[in-house]
Amino acid sequence: MPWNRRAHTGNRLSRAFNIADLRELARRRVPGFAFEYVEGGAEDESSLRHNRAAFERLRLRPDTLVDTSRRHLKTTILGAPAGAPLIIGPTGLNNMLHPDGDLERARASARRHIPFTLSTLSTTRLEEVAARAGGRLWMQLYVLKDRAIGRDLMQRAAAAGYEALVFTTDANVFGSREWDQRNYRAPGKPTLRAALDALRHPRWMYEVLLRNGIPRFRNVEAFLPPGAGSAVGGSTVLPGMFEASITWDDIGWIRQFWRGKLLVKGVLSVRDAERAVALGCDGIVLSNHGGRQLDYSVAGIDVLPEIAAAVNGRLALLVDGGFRRGTDVVKALSLGAQAAMLGRATLYGLAAGGEAGVTRALDLLCAEIDRTLGLLGCNSVSEPTSRHIRRE
Repeated sequence: MPWNRRAHTGNRLSRAFNIADLRELARRRVPGFAFEYVEGGAEDESSLRHNRAAFERLRLRPDTLVDTSRRHLKTTILGAPAGAPLIIGPTGLNNMLHPDGDLERARASARRHIPFTLSTLSTTRLEEVAARAGGRLWMQLYVLKDRAIGRDLMQRAAAAGYEALVFTTDANVFGSREWDQRNYRAPGKPTLRAALDALRHPRWMYEVLLRNGIPRFRNVEAFLPPGAGSAVGGSTVLPGMFEASITWDDIGWIRQFWRGKLLVKGVLSVRDAERAVALGCDGIVLSNHGGRQLDYSVAGIDVLPEIAAAVNGRLALLVDGGFRRGTDVVKALSLGAQAAMLGRATLYGLAAGGEAGVTRALDLLCAEIDRTLGLLGCNSVSEPTSRHIRRE
């Protein structure tokens, strides 16, 4: 009988050898509608696919006969030491995947000495994350129509010791994730098929729904209409709360309430990067929102070289979108990024095994980054440059 290669089909995290294995574990452990919320992209999902394809076109060119016995992943992100060139990015509704999902991602980040970014639409209060997880905490900000929400979040995050604010700019209009919408007959009301599929996951039903109740938007629920604070009720009102009128002038408004580090997330052009520099921002995140907002968008890795040349080290340059391997991270470092921001890669770990799953995802990526550095002829994450990259 011929040997057949198959993805990991067991339930042991220790047998997950890469992020793809964790993805398969996650797919089987949570209901389809929850997995689709993580997995899906906007419209035709062209941006989603392109984020991965962009990495495929970048090939690595190593130096040989280099002593790489002193390898390490330590670096500096936003002026402070980090254990690896990684940041866990902001994602909402983490508690829909695993109990205390926000806390579990934050704790895994703290263990690896890397920053964790809490979403405006998180399901755990920002004060609770600070008290129970610690580590380097960043707060993501959506500027919604009710500006009191943003003001409240910034003031609370500052009081709780969050070191940076990540202003997300590419959600001025709520994206259309059609495959996600197909799981609901109306906003917040799952189809019969989706409901029956949830019943096929009794462990998830008990841990997520029965033990803790429907996840709630804990950081903004005080500003939502009655009944809209939960993931079910909020889905009917939140899309209409996104603010289409946000502009670069809002950096000044944010600075009235936030004195810490400020990053702008959603930059994909040299012009916008230079605006961020001129306005005194501390960093930018090259991002197309994981392919969930504008379809047929360029990927952050596409525009990284030209933006790195334009800003020339005047602010922190981060990038997200499609990171699944340590080689992806090293490619980004080679093209000028300070660090990679992770979304789905750690969510797969969260759904697969909670904090242990997130830790497994980070451990796998760090091991791959270390191995890639060694094979590339580098000893630190600051050594890879554009000469190590060939674009096909």
